[in-house]
Amino acid sequence: MTATAHHTAPRTASDFIDLDERWSTHNYHPLPVVLSHGEGAWVTDVEGRRYLDFLAGYSALNFGHRHPALVAAAVEQLGRVTLTSRAFHHDQLGPFCHELAELTGTEVALLMNSGAEAVESAVKVARKWAYRVKGVPDGQAEIVVAGSNFHGRTTTIVSFSTDESARADYGPFTPGFRVVPYGDLAALEAAVTDRTAAVLLEPVQGEAGVVVPPAGYLAGVRAVCDGAGALLVADEIQSGLGRTGEVLALDHEGVRADLYTLGKALGGGIVPVSAVVGSHAVLDVLRPGEHGSTFGGNPLACAVGRAVVRLLATGEFQERSRELGGHLHARLGELVGHGVDEVRGRGLWAGVELSAGGPGGRAVSEALAGMGVLCKETRESTLRVAPPLVITREELDHGVDALAEVLSR
Repeated sequence: MTATAHHTAPRTASDFIDLDERWSTHNYHPLPVVLSHGEGAWVTDVEGRRYLDFLAGYSALNFGHRHPALVAAAVEQLGRVTLTSRAFHHDQLGPFCHELAELTGTEVALLMNSGAEAVESAVKVARKWAYRVKGVPDGQAEIVVAGSNFHGRTTTIVSFSTDESARADYGPFTPGFRVVPYGDLAALEAAVTDRTAAVLLEPVQGEAGVVVPPAGYLAGVRAVCDGAGALLVADEIQSGLGRTGEVLALDHEGVRADLYTLGKALGGGIVPVSAVVGSHAVLDVLRPGEHGSTFGGNPLACAVGRAVVRLLATGEFQERSRELGGHLHARLGELVGHGVDEVRGRGLWAGVELSAGGPGGRAVSEALAGMGVLCKETRESTLRVAPPLVITREELDHGVDALAEVLSR
């Protein structure tokens, strides 16, 4: 008999939640829903109840749950080889990097696993580029970032966060970053110096509440970087790969970055895959042995990533995000003045600012779950809506109707 053989197998949602509370670290505060199956825009809990997914794993599930093309790619690769280590070549790496570079209009890709790893990699590359190419004195490179940013939760990244819950008790912090208000071009220009290696920004700030910057801001940032000989690094981990209606959110502004960080949707909701993509002139500062990852660019991840690129290459999902996003924003706009103060966003991505005096984001999320719609608050008063791009118009209406009912109570 094994050490755990005497335990009763969990059956109900309460059973599984009790296990989570007892045995897992409490670094998340999930809604009291225990999911066991998913397909398309819908998920099912352990007790058989179905829910409309209005969050899509913060864009990791842009193509919905278990997209047939992505599952097929994963299953096929599982039957061949899953990991070789980068000590050797494999037959999925080169094709994936080539196809991803073509999709994003770049020249070369650096593959990692999580989004935070991609950002950390971009920070390292930008600093090395500043020393080797720009000529910044050793140890003096700076990176300018925006307030209310979210780029991950590693020690270096929380060093330039303005979210106290992300920073408290994690110091001492990594130096070399200057924080300016998001959307304030004058403040950013004043912060850039001859020691600036890069400006790192989200084209749309997701965790801050799906905040779209003022018109012309991103083009202005590009001009400031060009004038100072600094890199522009765009964090497209949440905003990229079809979420806003284009491959990259920067594409809406006709602006090109020197480096892009990608993740979440790149793994199709199946495996963690992230990348930094850009030019040879920047990424080639890395030489063998200077940076790497055991699982970064593994065959399974590359096979799934290639299938994701194929889905995006048709333009179908970008078009769906544009068309259905217009409908989503129109419907959510009807709620302004009825429990909602403002709706922000682009494509199938919206930040719904709830009215003061009404239910907060957590209460609204819990009430929606009770009606079979899964969404999640960001900050205390903002609901983040980011359904899978496979969602239908009717399903969008179902979700918005549920939100309207919750706010009318």
